[in-house]
Amino acid sequence: MPSLLHIDASIRRTGSVSRELSAHFATQWRQNHADGGYSYRDLATQPIPHITHAVREALLDPSGEHGVPPEERALTETLTAELREATTLLLGIPMYNYSIPSTIKAWVDRLVTPAHMVAPSGDPGLLSGKSVVVVTARGGSYAPGTPREGWDYQEPYLRAVLHSIGLADNLTFVHAELTLAATVPQMAPLKPLAEQSLAAAYETLKTLAL
Repeated sequence: MPSLLHIDASIRRTGSVSRELSAHFATQWRQNHADGGYSYRDLATQPIPHITHAVREALLDPSGEHGVPPEERALTETLTAELREATTLLLGIPMYNYSIPSTIKAWVDRLVTPAHMVAPSGDPGLLSGKSVVVVTARGGSYAPGTPREGWDYQEPYLRAVLHSIGLADNLTFVHAELTLAATVPQMAPLKPLAEQSLAAAYETLKTLAL
């Protein structure tokens, strides 16, 4: 049975472009998969604790005790089960200071484990074969030829870490750029480009949700 795991990370409760776009995909996906499962996790309202040394040791060697509290082990097991059971993973991620929110990093750190790592040979892993859609919202633009080309540490990192655990077989990034054009006076001339970027993101997500 198809199953969608939907994760949001924006600290904004209203007016969040990444939340609006991820909700659009989730709505379309659920309409197109009426018999599918759905799980939602909001990392802003229920942040995952950053890993400690003990938790890291337990991730590397689950058979040992390592002094990890039961609730920490239970959390890791829950996050792992959510991801393994999903056939489609949806990540709504804003760009903060050219990278990802630390809440996403805390989530990732619980899932990058030896059990999930794929071999350099390309052999499939436990998480391989899933469809992954990463929706991002960026205040500026990092496209080739722009003043901040090369400043994007969001997509390259996510591509690398998702690839390392077998989640790059069917991985798509959908960016809404120049979102600050609506509020920053100096960026007002870029509003038409921002609107085009947002409209394209909505259309792309609608297609991906089929």
